Amino acid sequence: MPTSETGPARRQHPALPQGVKGAGTDAGAASRPAATAPVDRKRQPSGDEARGRAMRAAISVIAEKGTAALRMSDIAARAGMSTGHILYHFGKKDRLLLEVLAWSQADLWARFREACDQAASPAEKLDLFVRFYLPRHQGDERYALWTQVLAQRHDEAGRHVLTALLDGWDERLEAILREGQDLGHFAEVDVAEFTIRAVAMLSGLSEDVMFGRSRWQDTSAHAFALTALERELRPTGQA
Repeated sequence: MPTSETGPARRQHPALPQGVKGAGTDAGAASRPAATAPVDRKRQPSGDEARGRAMRAAISVIAEKGTAALRMSDIAARAGMSTGHILYHFGKKDRLLLEVLAWSQADLWARFREACDQAASPAEKLDLFVRFYLPRHQGDERYALWTQVLAQRHDEAGRHVLTALLDGWDERLEAILREGQDLGHFAEVDVAEFTIRAVAMLSGLSEDVMFGRSRWQDTSAHAFALTALERELRPTGQA
């Protein structure tokens, strides 16, 4: 599950996304309560402004409280909006969580695409993919959103949304691999099979980072993953 890289990574959470980044969060946001904004009932935001404010507030509250304890009134308070206004835009909590995740990933992917447009080679794009996929830090808000939303039970419509988001990461990696093969930069691996294994490895590393396993305190999960992928993609005969 991708997250929230902001630059070269934000990548991603992404995006959600490193962390459910762009969504306007910073590295310390998950560890400190965000201030609530006063509700000005005479001027409630509308349209994209309202949705964006609600999305950012939701990501912040979810990282702080989790989805189980999440209340629409918490989001409203954090966003400086009325609870009724939040309900008007999103209806119920399950729908809100899916929409926040989709919004976060769209933001992350936009930044990923922008970074890839500046990359000089498929190898650099692969580096970016790994950076945007992995959490930036333990408690990454985008990745936290991914894990909590995936853990819930979803109806067919919700599963369709999540499947599309997950497939989006596979498609982006497959495009990078095919470009690298076409240019002779990558070995002729089975793209679909390689993608499954690569994403599975990145997801496992992401869980390690979010859990705070000591092995990644002095070693870069990004460097570990990229080295493993590059080793397999190195064309025969290249050192």
